Amino acid sequence: MTPLPARAHALLAALLLAAAATPTGARAAPVTECSSIGICYCMNSDFKPVVDAQVVKLRALVAAERAKGKAVGYLSIPLSTLGGGYFNVNREVGEKTRQRLEARLGATSAWVLNPAIAEANIPDVAGARAGGAEYMVMWTRVLEGATGFGEDFDFIHFVGPSDFAAYFGLTGNADLDRLTAYFDERVKSDAELQRAVAQGRITSSSFRNYYGLRASVSFSLGAHDEWNIAARINARRRSDPKYGTGNQLPTWFDGRSVSSAEAEQSMSGGYAGNCKLP
Repeated sequence: MTPLPARAHALLAALLLAAAATPTGARAAPVTECSSIGICYCMNSDFKPVVDAQVVKLRALVAAERAKGKAVGYLSIPLSTLGGGYFNVNREVGEKTRQRLEARLGATSAWVLNPAIAEANIPDVAGARAGGAEYMVMWTRVLEGATGFGEDFDFIHFVGPSDFAAYFGLTGNADLDRLTAYFDERVKSDAELQRAVAQGRITSSSFRNYYGLRASVSFSLGAHDEWNIAARINARRRSDPKYGTGNQLPTWFDGRSVSSAEAEQSMSGGYAGNCKLP
């Protein structure tokens, strides 16, 4: 066999390195990632450095608002196009709810972190898109803070039916009819909604029933995890002499502060859970 010249060897080595670095489309090995408060998720290991960077960025965003002397809240809202819900509508509801909360409390005194903001988007990695577990690793770390006491936040608001009703202008009279009319009008000009309909992910009736009967954090996997995050943070605060019962993180649902009995209860998890062994 004729030896390759040095230049050819260099070219071959470069090609082999490039091939090794080129994504094959295969999902990276999953890894169990646990937060400081003991909530774990099975995430794509390729996203770990990206999530780390996002946590730093979001914590800085929160810190900037706290530096202004504002009370900082977190908005828990279902976002996925799932079960008849539609991401773009949910994002708009999140923004309207944020505005309404800040107006209620005073825009100079309060700021609410809406998870639908562009800064919270996790970039794709090697052609893969972040899923619920990757996002919840990020939000768990943001909510728990550097010490695990949720020290960066002053309250959490869980979006409920009245928040969605306010967005759609529902009055308690023929609400499902109004939602059907809303869908029929929006689908005429919303290309993404048209695609979701064509793909069978949304129908007029599923949209109507979701927003008229189910729209709230009660039907969101991520929100279930966020409720448990708040419950764990408060359990840690109650047992810590620096905080105690009087300095728990306030929890709101659908515009009202929940009772202590509600706030102290955990619920079924959403994306939380360790990776399963093959």
